[in-house]
Parts: sequence; C-alpha cells; structure tokens
Amino acid sequence: MSLDTMKEVLLDGQAILPFTGTFRQLEITPLPGKASICIGVRRCGKSTLMLQILEKLIASGVSQENIVQLNFIDDRLHILQEQGLGLVTEAFYTLYPQKKNKEKVYFFFDEIQIIRGWETFVDRLMRTELCEVYITGSSAQMLSREIATQMRGRSLSWELFPFSFAEFLDFKKIKHPKHLSSKQRMEVQHAFEQYWKCGGFPEVLELEQSLRIKIHQEYFQTILYRDVVERYDIAHPKALRDVARYLLDNAASLYSLNALYGYLKSLGHKLQKVTVGQYLEWLEDSYFLFSVRLYDASLSRSNANPKKIYCVDHAMVTSISTGILVNAGHLLENFVFAVLRRKAPGIFYYRTTSGKEVDFMIVVNRSEKQLVQVCESLASDKTKKRELAALQEAMLEQKLSEGWVVTRNESQELETEAGVIHVVPAWSLALG
Repeated sequence: MSLDTMKEVLLDGQAILPFTGTFRQLEITPLPGKASICIGVRRCGKSTLMLQILEKLIASGVSQENIVQLNFIDDRLHILQEQGLGLVTEAFYTLYPQKKNKEKVYFFFDEIQIIRGWETFVDRLMRTELCEVYITGSSAQMLSREIATQMRGRSLSWELFPFSFAEFLDFKKIKHPKHLSSKQRMEVQHAFEQYWKCGGFPEVLELEQSLRIKIHQEYFQTILYRDVVERYDIAHPKALRDVARYLLDNAASLYSLNALYGYLKSLGHKLQKVTVGQYLEWLEDSYFLFSVRLYDASLSRSNANPKKIYCVDHAMVTSISTGILVNAGHLLENFVFAVLRRKAPGIFYYRTTSGKEVDFMIVVNRSEKQLVQVCESLASDKTKKRELAALQEAMLEQKLSEGWVVTRNESQELETEAGVIHVVPAWSLALG
C-alpha cells in the first residue's frame, strides 16, 4: 500500500458524513492517556455508537480534518497486516503536518483487531501523540486476556448492549418522560408488547417475525463460529453448539458444569470437563450468555453452587431455543436480568437460610444492595405467598427495608413486616 493510497482512505473517511440513527444512552467519557474501547455482543450497535460520538465532536466545533475514521474491513487496509499500522499516522501527518502535537486528533478504529499488533500501535499512539482513541470490534477479541497487559493500562472498556426499552421508545419516537400521562402510559405499554416480541437488536426492530427469527439465528451462528470456534481453534464445534443450545433451552434456570458435561456425554461427545468449562467461559466473553452466581460471603461456596444462565436478549432466546423448557416466566426473568445488567455488573441470586430463593441480589459499590423477585403474575394466592415469603425472609436477613417484585403487568405497594415491597410491571422497571 502506497502512502498516497493511505491518504486517499483517510480523506474518504473525513468526507463521509455519518448516519447515526437512534442515539444510544451509553455516555463514553474519554480519559487522558486511555483509549476508549467499546465492547459488546455482535450487531448491538457499537460501530453506530462510534459514529454518534464522531457526530457530536463535529457539532461541538471539532474540524473534520482532526478526525481519523477507519474501518479495517475496508479491503484497501488489509495490506497493513504486512506494512504495519504506522502508515496510518505517517499518512495523516503528511497531510496535516501543522497539527502534530499542536491540535488534538480523534482516532476512530473499527474492527482494528483484524490487524496483528494493534495493541502496541495504540499504546504508542496514546504515549506519543496528542489524541483521543476510540476502538470497536469483535467482542471476543477485544476481551482477549492479553489486552490488559499489552495496553499497559492505557485503555478503558465500555459495555454496550442491544437497545434498552427506553432506546426502543426513542427509535419509535415515543415520548417517555419520568411522569407519564394516561395516554403516554398506554402508548408505552403498547410499545412494550412490540419490544417483548422483537427484543433489542437494532437490525430486527421492524422486521416481521419470520425474518427476525432468521436474523437471530444467523447472529447465533456467527457468534459461535467467528467469536469462539475460529478464535480458539475449537476442534469440536458441534459440541460447542450443543452447549449453547442447552443453555438457551435452560435460560433463567440453574445449571452446573457437571450437568453440562453429563449432557454432552449423553450426546456422544468425548470432551474433558475442563474443556466444557472453557466453552462456557468463551460464550460469556462474547457477551452472548451470562452466568449469575449465588450470593455468598465465601467465594469458594459461591462457585461451588449451581449458577443461573441468561442470554443477552430475551427475544433471541425464543428465536433459537427449542421452546420445550423456556416458558413466559423464564423469558420475563431473562428480560429483567438484561435490564439490571445494563445498570450494574454485580448481580447474584440469593438463597435464604431456610432454602428459599430470590431471583436477583444487586450489589453496588460492595455495600448498597437490592433484592428483586420476578413473577409473571401475583394473581394466584399460592404464588403470591411463595414469592413474597422468600423476598421478605431475604430482606430480613440482609436488613433491607425495601424489596421489588417485577411482574408482567401488575403494580402495587405492599406493607409487610420486613418492609415495603414494590410490585412493578416489567415496562416500568425497564424505564428505570
């Protein structure tokens, strides 16, 4: 690749005005000396988020000449595998020599992980140039265990998920102020029924069911084979697929490594138990599946107990799973997990001393705790008694004066001996 060709690519990137779509609610705060890396499941909108940041910079007065926007999927850039990424800065400062170390330059690198040695290039860029660097790419490769070492603390990761319900409302141009009028509430509730069916992946929001299912299934195959099989050179891809399908069929349910291993063995797969554990870890690294541990002061006891499994998108579960084991209650719990996970990574399930279970314990800053129970409906006295008994017992054990029950549509305030229990519909929880 010649220097002139690299200049042409840079100028092409500056000439294209970004189409930014619905603005996301994730605010990335750049820190001096650190590259901002956006991570998340495939097709959740990471590249679009970068374009939105770029558009805000231009709107704030940053010259387009101070922006370097490169998508390394561009076939003209593949030769950088051999020539090295240094050609990027060489070409830029040949075009604009007056800017070097005098004006801040904003680098946007999409799919940069395609180029070997990108970490050391970005590290040098952060150390030697007056710049801000934004990076997106395949989540599994962005989460490589080597990155933290190779970047030497010069990066900060930001998580992006598929559209939240609030972002879906923005996409639909439906107003959702903190206090809703009766008309606005009806519009929001109607929109929630749509969101419940389609989920949050931007590409499927307006597709009919058959196409949505097909797209979800293609995402599933791409995550398995691009993010896991190819990256880790897996010798038994069918075993990986069977693990993923088993976990989706058991979404919002307890699982154990022994149960997974036994299931694969029953299908004729000859794998070591440690390999099954690696499969699960890699699926989680791709931001496709998430495990939730038991809340326990002892980490060893927490890890020894079965874990619960959730998918990044509740609608994807219905598109991929067989549907034999997943019911509406499991889907609602998966939905609630995704809402909570956007807000805090410290999510556990809780078991009282008498063995009763609460679906979620959220821990913020190691001290602030919240208990959340999920139940499709409290209309049945038997169900209500069971769900509230577990929550009240947990509230007393954890000395919490409030607890939450998330339902499909019901709403009420309950005064109990343990404290106040807020019963809220799922759409209300999703709006914060």
